[in-house]
Amino acid sequence: MKFLAGVLTTLIAGAVVAAVIVFGGFYNVAASEGHSAVGNWLLHTTMHYSVESRAEGMTVPANLVSDDRVQRGARAYDEMCASCHLKPGQEESVIHTGLTPTPPRLDRPGHWSAAEQFWIVSNGIKMTGMPAWGPTHSEEELWEVVAFLQRLPELSEDEYSALVKTVPEGHEGHDHTH
Repeated sequence: MKFLAGVLTTLIAGAVVAAVIVFGGFYNVAASEGHSAVGNWLLHTTMHYSVESRAEGMTVPANLVSDDRVQRGARAYDEMCASCHLKPGQEESVIHTGLTPTPPRLDRPGHWSAAEQFWIVSNGIKMTGMPAWGPTHSEEELWEVVAFLQRLPELSEDEYSALVKTVPEGHEGHDHTH
């Protein structure tokens, strides 16, 4: 019985402390202030395992990194992603600098699989500024972005610029306004 009373007392005390922190305004929600090391680890680790488990078993198109798909994805990346995740050769952007956590550079090799990238692009990531593009874009459009992300770390600044300017046949004027 003493054990249960101790557990109950601990839970009540924890709830009171949490309420004081929440309703007292003690937690700084400013994007200009970074997360603590513990908070950063907790959020990053939670995100990693959440994405990994949700993308598990997802079927990736067999011809994912086809030239046409990569070209269409390059255009979409430039229009929707580059302001936060930057372009090859770009050091900073106002948006990249102002977000907490800072968006990862996608022009450098990463650790996400194609399925995990698709899940992220489709669903977004809470509390990061990463939007969910799934509600406004088709699965094919999202796979095009992923195809481009697979190729992006290999591209020089000039190759990126040339690829973005290329409009595949049948996609003239597609400006991602849905």
